[in-house]
Amino acid sequence: MTPSALTPHRRPFRFGVQCSSPPTVSPRSWAELARRVEGLGYSTLTVSDHLDEQVAPIAALRAAADATTTLRLGALVFCNDYRHPAVLAKEAATLDALSGGRFELGLGAGWMLSDYERAGLTLDPPGLRIDRLQEAIAVVKCLFAPGPCTYAGRYYRVTGLQGTPAPVQRPHPPILVGGGGRRLLSLAGREADIVGINVNMAKGVIDASAGLNATAEATEEKVAWAREAAGERWADVELQVRVHLVVVTDNRQQVAEALAAGFGLTVDQALATPHALCGSPDQIAESLVERRERFGISSIGVALDALDALAPVVARLAGT
Repeated sequence: MTPSALTPHRRPFRFGVQCSSPPTVSPRSWAELARRVEGLGYSTLTVSDHLDEQVAPIAALRAAADATTTLRLGALVFCNDYRHPAVLAKEAATLDALSGGRFELGLGAGWMLSDYERAGLTLDPPGLRIDRLQEAIAVVKCLFAPGPCTYAGRYYRVTGLQGTPAPVQRPHPPILVGGGGRRLLSLAGREADIVGINVNMAKGVIDASAGLNATAEATEEKVAWAREAAGERWADVELQVRVHLVVVTDNRQQVAEALAAGFGLTVDQALATPHALCGSPDQIAESLVERRERFGISSIGVALDALDALAPVVARLAGT
């Protein structure tokens, strides 16, 4: 498959930082962190939705919105199993209204086994969770639209419910759906404004076995699944990737060798995976441009520990 067959079109780069677990949590430290993310040129501050040692997304995103003026705020991603979609739609619309239209709604089927085990929740089979997510997306979109919402599905029923407040962004805040399996990425291709490409997390954990699912070849297949499902709307879809490892170094080869050994990859595969970035700022920038050409990926999400190290690359590529 040729790069041109995969690429929707060359969108400008934008970068997001997952700030779920800051070193300290206080009004001042959180506001300072949000302003720092904004000041370094990152487009989006995101928070994940897990039950371990991290901040809760809705309150954290609202506080970040108050502390900034242009920074976009997002969930990467809300777990559908933790909230009824009618409740989440109201929270999302309120966040969009109170941030002045800067909110992005990430939705997922749930995956982290430890969340479910520790909270006493049932982790249903992936197919069932994806079925529920599909209905939840329909409910959320219905409640974002003008007029009362009525929806009757297998898992959710809504009757004459008016979605208020209205979101600022129309027809709705951008919806991100991501994953690593065909069924979830096909759903994302059909329904999402932003398709997130990730490793397959059906096991409920991310470990060394994820390596072969993170290769460039696996990514090409994932993008193709989403594109096939999207059809004519593909040109309007943004592709996002979660980068799990960022190492700025002058010894790129050594880092790649260690990454390859840890995840059962060749060195070339380790250098090509879109889920890791290593090298000098120039090498990393070159890699991101190459990956945009190959896969169409223009939205890059990194962890908080990469905030400062990646800043020179952000300054060079953001918006280009």
